[in-house]
Amino acid sequence: MMLHIPNVLTAEQVAHCREVFDRATWEDGRTTAGHQSAQVKKNLQLPENSPRARELGDLVLAGLERSALFISAVLPQRVFPPLFNRYDASMSFGSHVDNAIRPITGTAMRLRTDISATLFLSDPESYDGGELVVEDTYGSHSVKLPAGDLIIYPASSLHHVTPVTRGARLASFFWVQSMVRDVTQRALLFDLDMALMQLNKEVPKSPSLVMLTGVYHNLLRQWAEP
Repeated sequence: MMLHIPNVLTAEQVAHCREVFDRATWEDGRTTAGHQSAQVKKNLQLPENSPRARELGDLVLAGLERSALFISAVLPQRVFPPLFNRYDASMSFGSHVDNAIRPITGTAMRLRTDISATLFLSDPESYDGGELVVEDTYGSHSVKLPAGDLIIYPASSLHHVTPVTRGARLASFFWVQSMVRDVTQRALLFDLDMALMQLNKEVPKSPSLVMLTGVYHNLLRQWAEP
């Protein structure tokens, strides 16, 4: 399931991120790439454990916690600490699939990458190129969102970032391990949750709402991993 989640960060928070980026020292983005990805990756990245990266990462995590749509869609068990990248003119990231397992630096924890996420932090009018292109069974999907908006998609998807030809593309990226591993099951639960919220607006006192809510939670109980 691919989903656009708007307004994860406010305009003021995005502006703060860009102020921090202006003062930051960037490093080669291949630092956190796997062997295959490193061959097609050409961008810059904030050092993973720098104070600036941790500060902005906490800002992004707080925004995710406030997003009911994000919680409903991904059913997060664990979120990888957000990373931040920059694509200047001529930079790109060729076609690749994200690593299935990622260790969390500085801990003994590992995360299964069920869902990939990109949070756009540059206004789309400020740069040319830099589209995220995700390929699935229905074709290729090109994504370039307003600053502060998030796109999520299955981490198993082949994807790439087209070359930037003007300006700079700034973004946060991270992965999520879901309580529900199977993408089809997550999609069914999301559709059911959205339908329940709509029914609650249309017929808030319907006894069927209680029954359907029970169905949702019993399916989640059956499919969720501890």
